[in-house]
Formats: sequence, C-alpha cells, structure tokens
Amino acid sequence: MSFSFRFSYSEFRRNAMCNDTLLGKTFPELQHIAAGLGFPAFAAKQIADWLYKKKISDIAEMTNLSAKNRVALAEKYCVGRSEAAEVRISTDGTKKYLFEASGGYVETVFIPDGERATLCVSSQVGCKMGCVFCMTGRQGFAAQLSAGEMLNQIFSVPESERLTNLVFMGMGEPFDNTQEVLKALEILTADYGLAWSPKRITVSTIGLIPGLKLFLENSRCHLAVSVHNPRHDERLRLMPAEKAYPLHEIIDLLKAYDFSHQRRVSFEYIAFGGQNDSLTHARDLVKLLKGLDCRVNLIRFHAIPDSDLHSSDEEQMLRFRDYLNLHGVTATIRKSRGEDIFAACGMLSTAKNS
Repeated sequence: MSFSFRFSYSEFRRNAMCNDTLLGKTFPELQHIAAGLGFPAFAAKQIADWLYKKKISDIAEMTNLSAKNRVALAEKYCVGRSEAAEVRISTDGTKKYLFEASGGYVETVFIPDGERATLCVSSQVGCKMGCVFCMTGRQGFAAQLSAGEMLNQIFSVPESERLTNLVFMGMGEPFDNTQEVLKALEILTADYGLAWSPKRITVSTIGLIPGLKLFLENSRCHLAVSVHNPRHDERLRLMPAEKAYPLHEIIDLLKAYDFSHQRRVSFEYIAFGGQNDSLTHARDLVKLLKGLDCRVNLIRFHAIPDSDLHSSDEEQMLRFRDYLNLHGVTATIRKSRGEDIFAACGMLSTAKNS
C-alpha cells in the first residue's frame, strides 16, 4: 500500500522573502556577486564550495567568510534551499516528492533499482506542450523553474547523497526552459559544482529544435527524444508540437550532428494499444532511425483519467521490440515504476495544489 506524509517547508517561506537566491548561480555569477559586495577575489570560490560541495542551507554556515561579509551577503541573498512539502511512497519503493516553487508546485520522483538510484527532475510548473497522454500537459503551464529550483530538488531529497543518475523527465519540457536547464547542467557537471560526469545525466525532450540545438552545442549530457509515433499525422494528434517541429526535422538534425564524444541518444516510445504498436509502425520507425546510433525505450501507457487511450498488451510490445532489434535498432521495454502513486511516465501533475 502506498502512503504519504508532509514535511515542514518553513525554510522555503523564509527563502521566498529574500531578494535573490545563491543556489543555481554559476561561478561567473558568484564572482560578479562577490565583486559587487566588495569581497576578496577568492570569496566566490568559497561561496561555490559551500553551496555545491558542502550543500549548506544557510549563509550563516559559510564560516570561512568573515562575519561582516556573511551579514552583507545575507542582506541581499539567501541560499534558496527548501525541504519537500510532501512525499508519497509506492509499494515498489519509488518515492514522489512535492516541492513548492516560486510559481506553484512540482513533483520529483526518486527511483531505487539495486545499486542504481535515479532522480526524475522537473523543469517547469506544468507544461505548454499539451500532449494528450500526459497529465502534466493537461495541467497547463504556470511557471518556469530557475536553475536553483531544479538543483533544490536534487539537493533536498533525503536520498541526495545516494543518487547515481539524474533524468530531466519530470514535469515540463526542458527545452522550453533551455537557459535555466543549461545552467543547472553546468553546475552539476562543472569542477566548481558537483563535478558529475555528463554520462550520469539524461535530458528528455519532445523535440523543440531551438533548445535542442543549444543543448547539443553546450552540453555533453545524454539525450532522450519522445517519439511515440513515427508518422507525422498520427504523432500530431498525440503531440501538438509536431506541427512546429516535425519529427523528421528532429531526426535530420541529430543525424547531422557529430556524436563522436559518445553522447547517448535514445528515443522514448509509449505503446498505445491499436494506435502505434503495429509492426508497420515498427517498420516506419526503423526507416526513420536508419543510420543513427541510438536505442528505443518502449514504455507501457499508464492510464490517466478521462482518456480513451489504453496500453499495448505485453505480447504486442514484445513483438514490436523484437522487430526493432531484428532490424538493427536496439530496443528495450522499460519497467514501470510508481504507478500506484501517479509517479510513472506521464502521470505527474500538481494541479490539485495550485
């Protein structure tokens, strides 16, 4: 049986009253702040260490800054950390955390799997994309998250120190908030930040080409593209963004890009019974992806309220997977996690909290 409980989030309310937050600031931004306050040049490195290495939650903890400088910093800034307001726990061990952000609430999902511990991070409150199978899309868009609010999800879950992988696959479309996502990725992978390998981080998109281009040029993290149908008209009925950014243009961009630095490219494919799970769809997908070193993750559709869609059955998903593998496209079926607490793919929504 799943269950939930609430945390205190008084720290968030206190932080919300400050002028600006330090969490989410890049090293050049911290240098600018330190210089503006008249701090010595090395103070920016000290502040970055406290924020990203020691993961403190209060400026008062920055004990190698003088008391005078801590007071000056606290007059204009706060760290920007906040605890989760609520957690729900699935029978399979998945946990869904609720975080309050400046524009509402977001959900963050922790997925334990043996030695692997993955956190699914949100980048927006709601989403503009309107995909018909997604509860976040049905919620609509409320606000962009700052880099600090994304990092807070990572820093503030109780399992923070256990994390082995991050996936930006939570609420929102990351490339509709590209600059803040890229800032978060920089801090996660930079030496002054968490110094994670980019290979531990995956960013998911439905294929907003301007943001995708910026990501490919400025990050070495892995990429996951939501496909869900290889045919233009059918994908358009599922995903309105297909009109502005057709799938074939996304694939052409990826085929033209140099992946010699070993970035992994994968494609997410939710299998809808009688909609996109036929072997002719599999054939079209193989044709579309020909020449691209990639993998396809098949995902069972998780039923959401007031939807006529239903999942493909297990036998048909196995046939679809086997067809792809037989024809040179590596494919796997992703195991569903957290469905009983509405934490599985496409089920995140905070509309009830707005």
